[in-house]
Amino acid sequence: MIKQSEIVKETVKNIGLLDDHKIQKALDEQLDTKERLAKILVRFGYIASENVGNALIPQLGIFPTPIKIETIDLNAINVISPQIAVNHRIIPFRIQAKTVFLATDDPLNFLSNGFFERITSLDVNIVLSSQADIDKALAEFYLSKHKEKAYSDLSKLAEDIKDVKGDDDAPVIRLVNMLIEEALKRRASDIHVEPLENKFRIRYRIDGVLHEIPGPPKRLQGSIISRLKIMAGMDIAEKRLPQDGRIKLNLEKKELDLRVSTLPAIHGESVVMRILDKSSFMVGLEDMGLLPENKKDFERLINLPNGMILVTGPTGSGKTTTLYATLSHINQKERKVITIEDPVEYQLDGINQVQVKPQINLTFANGLRSMLRQAPDIIMVGEIRDLETAEIAVQSALTGHLIFSTLHTNDAAGAVTRLVDMGIKPYLVASTVQCIMAQRLVRTICPSCREAYKLSEEEIAILSLDAGQSKDLELYKGKGCSACSNTGFKGRMGIYELLVMNDRLRELVLENTPSTVLCKKAREFGMRTLKEDGVEKVKRGYTTIEEVLRVTQDA
Repeated sequence: MIKQSEIVKETVKNIGLLDDHKIQKALDEQLDTKERLAKILVRFGYIASENVGNALIPQLGIFPTPIKIETIDLNAINVISPQIAVNHRIIPFRIQAKTVFLATDDPLNFLSNGFFERITSLDVNIVLSSQADIDKALAEFYLSKHKEKAYSDLSKLAEDIKDVKGDDDAPVIRLVNMLIEEALKRRASDIHVEPLENKFRIRYRIDGVLHEIPGPPKRLQGSIISRLKIMAGMDIAEKRLPQDGRIKLNLEKKELDLRVSTLPAIHGESVVMRILDKSSFMVGLEDMGLLPENKKDFERLINLPNGMILVTGPTGSGKTTTLYATLSHINQKERKVITIEDPVEYQLDGINQVQVKPQINLTFANGLRSMLRQAPDIIMVGEIRDLETAEIAVQSALTGHLIFSTLHTNDAAGAVTRLVDMGIKPYLVASTVQCIMAQRLVRTICPSCREAYKLSEEEIAILSLDAGQSKDLELYKGKGCSACSNTGFKGRMGIYELLVMNDRLRELVLENTPSTVLCKKAREFGMRTLKEDGVEKVKRGYTTIEEVLRVTQDA
């Protein structure tokens, strides 16, 4: 079926009104100025009148679709701001899944699909309507005193968000955009939108810690959550079941991917948005925070021709970032690299990435089995969750592949026990695992307000220092300033526990030795525990003792 936008495009070209170059130039201008396309074409001198669209209607062969006021979805109305609607003569009248349906009486608007998709963050389907229907709808929802119908409980919203910039956007849209932009400015990784009994709470997770910000009035709760669900392509009518969605945005010249989830709670739907900033994942191996001796060992191990390299830690400990940095470091034209992930966080240049889709039986195990037929040199499995995946990964490592994967264990030695508990024979674990790296993320001291201080007796004991060692040693902390929102911390770095397998450790694995004994023996061979690595970074002035203790309590 030919799209109506293509019919309009071909018609204006066939009658000699515009060519591809003129159309594209006008559309590029529209993305910058937000003007109506007809006005831009007049300003560029391509057409003589803004009303030229009316003359096109008889030649298009498109029959107008009647738009009745009572059938227009009020949630759809909020997708377009009053100024955009009036200036462009466009009416959003229905939302279905991730598509918004727009009505217009100006055929030239059909060429502006990309513009309307950008400002709504939805797929766009435009239909032609009559001038009378568009006039009536504009008057009802955007021009008259009855426009409050569209915004229900948004009366006096302009006063509540008077500091929000951008007059071209509807109030709720502006407020939601502001929340996301502010999260980006504060380097937040998550936005938590939480309806409570007497308040509407907004919290940002910054450097792993939640911070509450002044929230909007409780009465805006429904409208804000509906807007977020529309942006994420969710069903706004479904409020009883959890939903998952995704929002893609371009803010401050950054490509952002927001993974959105809703959870029905007592006082309304709780919404959490995880901000995936591509630049935060694109770190190099040298930026991971590995101490020189660990970095040297790790670089050697990730360049081995085969075997299994595991990264462990709880959710949010930076395992994915570590694997991405590692794959980017070893990716070469001579090597074929394939990953299977759930989800694919970001696309890596030159690497084949597969997204797990359990609904069609594309599981880690099935995907990994198929990947082996692609003759890869290096495989990354997002997570080993079950025996079947573990068995295929182990067999792949035995047959000449280098396998990277993650496990949810508290320390490095615990990964061996986890694999054996899953059902992998100890001799297979001993034969395939090259190294296991446990990790956590600690907040780093803000460089703008960093200051030295003398150690207390308690800190001397934690660092296991004698009187001679502690005499001249100074530690650092952040005083708190505007650059770090008065937290004293800015950014995060990893602390690591790198267990490198050797003959003696492999013998212990074969004997099914407990992880505590394996860890003790690995320390004899030079392994630093997570806490010891953290303490070393405290001594070097990167972080604080309190921060290391906070993230290593379970290790």
